[in-house]
Amino acid sequence: MSEATMTSKGQITIPADIRTALGLRAGERVVFTQLDDGTTVMRAKTRSVLELRGLLKPLRGNRRKVAVEDMNIGED
Repeated sequence: MSEATMTSKGQITIPADIRTALGLRAGERVVFTQLDDGTTVMRAKTRSVLELRGLLKPLRGNRRKVAVEDMNIGED
């Protein structure tokens, strides 16, 4: 189990073994999520949304075209 001490400014140093396990490098962000049972989960925020490009396959087959006018909500 790894341990860290918080400074008077609220800062901590993430232990080296945890940084390695999460693949963290200097300047990368981490996300803290507080669960209902009081547990806090720390996750590395290492993926950019741009990395997800191309992950989903385009739809094939039953595609119907929609006119731009039909996309406008609330306009007559």
